[in-house]
Amino acid sequence: MDVQKAKNIFFLGIGGIGMSAIARYFHQKGINVSGYDKTFSKITNDLEEEGIPIVYTDEPNTISKEIDLVIWTPAIKREHPLYQHFKSKTTSILKRSEVLGQITHSYKTIAVSGTHGKTSVSSLIAHIFNNSDLGCSAFLGGISTNLESNFLYNPNSQFCVVEADEFDRSFLRLNPFISVITSCDADHLDIYEDAADLRATFSSFAAKTNPKGVIFVKKGLPLYLPATPKNYNYSINESADFNSTNIQFDGNKTSFNFNFSQQRIEDLISYFPGEHNIENATAAIAVAAWAGISNEQIRAALESFKGVKRRFEYIINEPDLVFIDDYAHHPEELRAVLLSLKSMYPGQKITGIFQPHLYSRTQDFAEEFGENLSLLDELLLLDIYAAREDPIEGIDSEMLLSKVVIKNKTLVKKNELVSGTALKNKNLQIVITLGAGDISALVEPLRVTLLKQKG
Repeated sequence: MDVQKAKNIFFLGIGGIGMSAIARYFHQKGINVSGYDKTFSKITNDLEEEGIPIVYTDEPNTISKEIDLVIWTPAIKREHPLYQHFKSKTTSILKRSEVLGQITHSYKTIAVSGTHGKTSVSSLIAHIFNNSDLGCSAFLGGISTNLESNFLYNPNSQFCVVEADEFDRSFLRLNPFISVITSCDADHLDIYEDAADLRATFSSFAAKTNPKGVIFVKKGLPLYLPATPKNYNYSINESADFNSTNIQFDGNKTSFNFNFSQQRIEDLISYFPGEHNIENATAAIAVAAWAGISNEQIRAALESFKGVKRRFEYIINEPDLVFIDDYAHHPEELRAVLLSLKSMYPGQKITGIFQPHLYSRTQDFAEEFGENLSLLDELLLLDIYAAREDPIEGIDSEMLLSKVVIKNKTLVKKNELVSGTALKNKNLQIVITLGAGDISALVEPLRVTLLKQKG
């Protein structure tokens, strides 16, 4: 089905970050949009305030309009009553990735992929382009603090920035003009046979890039890249086609030099802290520089970028207490974030509150999680967030805690954190919440609790 001809679109799982961006796109174009989600959230609240009706029950009789297109996320199982309802009516049902592929087909699409880093990189690319002469539309996998949204629409720009999601091999439905690959660590092993299968799929994604376009890849990734289009690597503190050097940290302010094509942009300033985010910035600036955005516009946009919600987001930033929230849920993401924290706050105690995401991921990477969580000075570990999965026997947070070698570690419940009982007498200096589940709902209550205890 040509999605641009739809008149009444229903979103199954509209509260998802990727789904909500597409819902906003069609709503912006004046198409009747409605949807279902299991739970009320800030995203669904915002969508309703923007004029998009949402139901929170799976009873088909709650849907009164005749729907001609259903956009579906695999996070909703096919057995779901509403999915079965639309299937029985032979309503067109398309995956989110199919729809995004159709929408972006007519753009010069900048597709950012990677097992981690893609939300930060795509958000910064969108911010730089949006603050340049080129402009862009964007479908983001996180809430840009500058936009206060995950969606940006510019009908006058030929560029569109999207996250290329490797889950369910969705990114193979895209046809990028510019491709970015930030990482390809083993993940989603419930979808991929093994790490080699995942790497081969990333290589297939790169091969879909328009021959007249370009590919940017983090230096050292073990991928097979096509001969055309031209491909470049990027890195920090080492030689690469595009690299950043002379990185200097000063609290949450970072300065660095960006080097490319025998040119240098000196003393760039970023308030998107952490060494891993300078690597992300390097990828974004490389795309902008290649596209012809001026050094002055790059400099100004980078300095004005406020980051992405839940990506190294400062919740409290005071001399005697720092509280950061981060989406990290893969062992390599945890490692990058915690090493950045240790370099930024040497000698200070780092207390991490981690919610594991998925039983399968916890099982597949238990040793790696244990090793990287041991970078903390103290760990408070929540129960596993199941998301779309059923429990796996023997896989729980108690098992994961046994893999962590630091002395100060304990299992906690959400109510113990919110009430403050799990945080008493902890000598808290740097606190970080980590995870991709519903730990985000604890951030504001934790902020209030920490400030109360701090006095």
